Amino acid sequence: MHQTNPLNPEQWEAVKHVEGPCLVIAGAGSGKTRVVTFRIVHLLENGVDPGSILGLTFTNKAAEEMKERVKHLTNQHVLICTFHSLGARILRESIEALGYTRSFAIYDEDDSEKVLKGCIDTLQLAEKKGDINLFRGMISRAKNDMMLPDDIDPTYFLETSGRQLIELYKLYQERMKAANALDFDDLLFLTVRLFREHPEVLRKYQERFKFLLIDEYQDTNASQYEIVHLLAKEHRNLFAVGDPDQSIYSWRGASIRNILNFEHDYPGARIVRLEQNYRSRANILNAANVLIKYNESRYEKNLWSDLGPGEKIKVYGADDDRAEAAFVVEKIRKHHYQEQIPLSQMVIFYRTNFQSRTFEDELLFKRIPYIIVGGISFYARREIKDILSFLRIVQNGTDFIAFARTINLPKRGIGGTTIEKLHAASLQERLPIYEYCRALCVGEPLKHPVKLSAKQKENLTEYIQILEKLRKLASEGSLKDLVFAAVYDTHYLQVLKEEPDTQADRKQNLDELISKAAEWEELAENNTLADFLAELSLKSSLDETDHSHEKVRLMTLHNGKGLEFNVTFLVGMEEDLLPHINSKEEGNALEEERRLCYVGITRAKQFLYLTFARSRFMWGVRRGMFPSRFLKEIPIEYKERVVL
Repeated sequence: MHQTNPLNPEQWEAVKHVEGPCLVIAGAGSGKTRVVTFRIVHLLENGVDPGSILGLTFTNKAAEEMKERVKHLTNQHVLICTFHSLGARILRESIEALGYTRSFAIYDEDDSEKVLKGCIDTLQLAEKKGDINLFRGMISRAKNDMMLPDDIDPTYFLETSGRQLIELYKLYQERMKAANALDFDDLLFLTVRLFREHPEVLRKYQERFKFLLIDEYQDTNASQYEIVHLLAKEHRNLFAVGDPDQSIYSWRGASIRNILNFEHDYPGARIVRLEQNYRSRANILNAANVLIKYNESRYEKNLWSDLGPGEKIKVYGADDDRAEAAFVVEKIRKHHYQEQIPLSQMVIFYRTNFQSRTFEDELLFKRIPYIIVGGISFYARREIKDILSFLRIVQNGTDFIAFARTINLPKRGIGGTTIEKLHAASLQERLPIYEYCRALCVGEPLKHPVKLSAKQKENLTEYIQILEKLRKLASEGSLKDLVFAAVYDTHYLQVLKEEPDTQADRKQNLDELISKAAEWEELAENNTLADFLAELSLKSSLDETDHSHEKVRLMTLHNGKGLEFNVTFLVGMEEDLLPHINSKEEGNALEEERRLCYVGITRAKQFLYLTFARSRFMWGVRRGMFPSRFLKEIPIEYKERVVL
């Protein structure tokens, strides 16, 4: 194997490790997947029963690729799967010990939400239905922290009444069990319970899985860590691969402590460092090495490459965010047309989703195709389309589609049947839908009045009053003030509260739309509402007919893990953006922001650009910005200032 599949000395040291705990600190681009695959092959060649090997990954795609590689090299089948797949497999065999039957159903989000809504009704928390996602998120957090309802202190749930939520969690679990059903979190949560409460069941799986391999160990949460710890306790043949410097998912529950405490958890463990990088030029790696040394929570390692020094990292300071986007897009054009680098080998990384907007505008203007990876285009995002619909009904009272989209934002109890009746009656009256509803609310004589309940009429009246206020603002005020009012005076922020996991990002996108309106007023020749809506409508539908795979990638840094690009742009390298404003008060959070920057830098193969703006529109106003501390932490010998 060593001759036909050459490995470097450190990779070979990891591959030939057979018994006892081993932690492989696998730096970015160091051939980690190759090492895991060949370690399994080495075990099989040394007579280890394939049925006693268990590989755990975080995605089905990674698991399938690894299984296929092993099958191709050995013609043997080894169980490699995700943590949730393993949980489902174990519970399908042994869940009877917890009082379920093996024929349990696994409920998706819609099914489990219906159960939760029923529990809310039973406990007479009807007024809290809008908070269902909040409740579901808190129950999920409790399960990932491996807490039963009786284990929870009421202060654990700070967002709402702790005692109420404990009762809700308890009833939800009872009803799920009565239905012989599990939700997604139960696949891990109940596996841990099964192992802890039934040692004889745990022993069965310890005997079955004598060799464990865990990929991306730094991304494990509390329940995943506990499953691994319990399975490995007997034989201690745990082979964990990961990189603390790429631990960037604490918001998903991942704990960097799991990998940092490996030697404490498994005394005598062998530590192997994979430091040769096969992806990037040396200047890029040297910069990344120095940057990450500012973090304390890490294992020491030093990435290196024999691909040559390469070009220095280019640092560009723009006057504002529009100039930053213009610089980036011009460099994309240069690399593509002069050096024939495919567009698909170029990426723009940003910290938060709202930052995509200025780059989308510039790419559209220059007719360069792009794709948002792991997200959707700024102008196609639901919250943006919602607010633009409010503006459309203000601009054009006959826009029934905009009316139907906005009437229940937030909920007003006016259902689809009633909306259709209003539409049909407005057509019979030959009145725009807005004018018809206004007349209906104020009691003007109509030939075809739609009967509404008192509550419906009250809510429709409130909606019409909001539109009247927005119409007045459209004729008298600024476009920025109008967009601001469309976000805040419509009570749209109540809609965002229904999805707490995405609330902050969606709010930032709306603030960016306000910034767009302010920018439009500043720069556009015709800064009317009609022109503004026309421009944005064109942007949202543009590129739909372009089926080319040759597109520039735009994505958040969190979505960049595991990828690599010839030309990489890290944009918005400013204080309050990277590092994010929410991280600056806490040391651990600041270190994670630095790791996020490190992940972005180590995606770059040849050309790396770090850009910042001295001012940008944020939250609807132009703000002075300061370069990120991370720029200053990169030594001058690895970077150079450039101009357009």
